[in-house]
Amino acid sequence: MQLLVYIVAYPILRIVSWLPFRLLYAMSSFVYLLLYYVVGYRKKTVRSNLRLVLPEKSGQEILQVEKGFYRHMCDMFLEMIKTMGISNKQLQKRFTFTNLDVLHELENKGKSVMLMFPHYASWEWVIALDAHIRSKGYAIYQPINNKYFDKLVRDIREKFGTTLITTGDTKSIVQTNRAKGLLSMYGILSDQSPQPHRAHHWAPFMGITVPVHTGAEMLCKRLQLPAVYLKVEKIKRGHYQGTFKVLAEDPENFKDYEISELFLKEVETSIQEAPQHYFWTHKRWKHRDKVPSEFQ
Repeated sequence: MQLLVYIVAYPILRIVSWLPFRLLYAMSSFVYLLLYYVVGYRKKTVRSNLRLVLPEKSGQEILQVEKGFYRHMCDMFLEMIKTMGISNKQLQKRFTFTNLDVLHELENKGKSVMLMFPHYASWEWVIALDAHIRSKGYAIYQPINNKYFDKLVRDIREKFGTTLITTGDTKSIVQTNRAKGLLSMYGILSDQSPQPHRAHHWAPFMGITVPVHTGAEMLCKRLQLPAVYLKVEKIKRGHYQGTFKVLAEDPENFKDYEISELFLKEVETSIQEAPQHYFWTHKRWKHRDKVPSEFQ
């Protein structure tokens, strides 16, 4: 069944990837109308999240953010497919960086880096960074259950030089690269919601105490990897801009979980600036009623 679904879907995805951007975004607008007004995909979850963490906004303002999010989500989905057919020249034009010198300075010091960013604006096109660094680029990801689509996603994201590695393999790969003296950069989405029984730390995020993924911080501390935040902004449709901020150049000097909390504060800033670009379909605050007593 997995192969059958892939065989049916792949030709459609390939054709979409060949569309010029003008037609791609026309299709995105149509998908938005279908997804938002007809299907109502996860609309209850999105609206609940927005009302929970943006209580200062009126009902009309929430509705505007909600619609803006669905438009952006459709753009993101089609941009991911477009990556199959995009050239590196096109990608570099559409995803730019403001302060690459931050990374270059760390590279000049011989330091590998943990690059932390959230499900905000465009995380798929962060692969544009490979063209600007000397380090070997890695993206830490969770495999997809369908092995055929998993391979497709790997092929797409590895198109311009990034290597995908699973969360389970990350520690050993970082240790191996360090032993070899290989300058590396590890990109990780760090705003997911871990299961409460697996969470080592809880902290406020948009005013709500939630379990926090601390894996990136722990790797930084154990393996002396500077933690750098990548802020991505959507400048206009199909165009993004990344800005780097060092959270901790010497992470071993920071208190436990301090880096994770610094990361969350940066994500909060991005959300407050343009909430429609955050990925609101995730049930990020679903465990808020299970806060351990020591964090209340």
